[in-house]
Amino acid sequence: MQDKITIQGLFKEVLKFKKEFITANLIALLAVFISTPIPLLMPLLVDEVLLQKPGKLILFIGFFTKELEPIGYILITLFIAVVLRSIYYVLNYFQIKFFTTISKNITFQIRKKALEHLKSVSMKGFELFGSSSANSLLVIDVETIDTFLSTTISKVIISILTLIGVGVVLLFIHWQLALFILFFNPFVVALTTKIAKKVAKLKKEQNRSFEIFQTSLGETLDLFAQIRVSNHEKNFINEAIDKAKKVKDDSIAFGYKSEAANRFSFLAFLIGFEIFRAASIIAVAYSNLTIGLMMAIFSYLWVMMSPVQELLNIQYALHSANVAIERVNKIFLLPIEPKYPHLKNPFSSKTSVKIENLTFAYEDEINVLNSVSLEIKGGKKVALVGASGSGKSTLAQILVGLYPITKGELFFNEVNVKEIGLDIVRDNVFLVLQNPQLFNASIKFNITLGKNVDNDELNKALKIAQIYEHVLLLPDGVDTLVGKNGVKLSGGQKQRLSLARMIIQNPSVVILDESTSALDIKTEALLFDELEKYLANRTTLIIAHRLSTIKNADYIYLLDRGKIIEEGSMEELNKEDSKLNYFLQKQKE
Repeated sequence: MQDKITIQGLFKEVLKFKKEFITANLIALLAVFISTPIPLLMPLLVDEVLLQKPGKLILFIGFFTKELEPIGYILITLFIAVVLRSIYYVLNYFQIKFFTTISKNITFQIRKKALEHLKSVSMKGFELFGSSSANSLLVIDVETIDTFLSTTISKVIISILTLIGVGVVLLFIHWQLALFILFFNPFVVALTTKIAKKVAKLKKEQNRSFEIFQTSLGETLDLFAQIRVSNHEKNFINEAIDKAKKVKDDSIAFGYKSEAANRFSFLAFLIGFEIFRAASIIAVAYSNLTIGLMMAIFSYLWVMMSPVQELLNIQYALHSANVAIERVNKIFLLPIEPKYPHLKNPFSSKTSVKIENLTFAYEDEINVLNSVSLEIKGGKKVALVGASGSGKSTLAQILVGLYPITKGELFFNEVNVKEIGLDIVRDNVFLVLQNPQLFNASIKFNITLGKNVDNDELNKALKIAQIYEHVLLLPDGVDTLVGKNGVKLSGGQKQRLSLARMIIQNPSVVILDESTSALDIKTEALLFDELEKYLANRTTLIIAHRLSTIKNADYIYLLDRGKIIEEGSMEELNKEDSKLNYFLQKQKE
């Protein structure tokens, strides 16, 4: 399947399931062959039994039995009709089963392909797109495509075959009347096609309103605690209500207008049906058409009603599917991060890091980093300090491969990242965030992320992270659920769990981005005493405001407005005229 989805591409995917597709169509053909004669059976008895005009049905039954009373012929014909309808039901069941299997496989491939693409999407692209939008497209819109494939296509085949079968029988009954009926129906289809296009626009507007509302609601609920603390819940909830009102208005417009369009289409068919019935009565009066065959034509008109209505509905389903496809394709338009070849893996226990003339901006905005150059020798600890908004966290995210370098070079052990690959970088460089993200799962899962880790290794990580004794006090220990994004934990506990996660990954390079900011001084001191041993031979970049956090750093860089404005050892920078000293004093104040 190509990245971009099209209706034509979906049909090509259907044809790839050759065995299932051929079997389903053969079943559909057999089902129509069995069901087509059913409406003719009882009306034939009107002529052959009630009006006493012996014909083919009486002769057929007489071939297997002796001459019967009228009720005998009626009961046998009823039995035949019931058996044929039962067989048709069973065949229809298996036909739907095959098409459902095909559709579920195709929509699985769509979701898989989209998720594979998201796996490689650049962080800048994903953050602008939003998780709520991706969630909506992969659930609601792909489900719309699935419904179109599983039910609509199967109904198309049955409907077309049924109309062909009915058309053939009508031609045998009375060819002039049959031609009149068969040529009139396309006008109904053509009329409703124009209506369907207008309804499709309304559906598109409705889907867009749903997406905007879902995104707004998701953000409001995810950040509800912050909104409430800021006493802004009234504004945010009212904004969500306004978007919900837009959903209501667009849904009302689509709901009644699409229903009106459907009913108008059906009305056109019903008018045609009444015209056909009148024509049938005229044919009885002025031709050799019998009353029984006229009743058979009435029955076939009702039989035609369902497939014609299905074909009319397919137009709306097709337009809905096209809208869903257009929306899902937005995922495939997201830019992917650069794929560097895996030529070298330079990571070792002491991995040096070097940045040369790094410049970075989000989209076309002002540069966040401007010609930044710094170096961390293997196994050394380097501190990066600076005011909020100076670009510290952005630099950390570039080092771990979350954002590609737009200008400049990044080296690990003198090997350019373009020869390593961002996935290899993320295997060996670990970023501990100030606000770590946690799953709504157990403490153990949040530390190991599903990795198979023995209890000794897990306990060791918990002890180094200074959270072991707290976990012991919990009712379920490491199996305790932390709630959505760790709601059951304090900020400091979340940070310590993130540090334990880093220890389990065992990286070559560690980046601590304000990773102990939520801890008190005493706990932070105990933590760094333990971390000192663990980080002894690891290259470490510490991003912090506190002097206590960076006092053991081998070298310090001061970042201001995206530029390195001062660097040196603690002794070199601990002077009265030092910009770093001035900055740290300001932080104390």
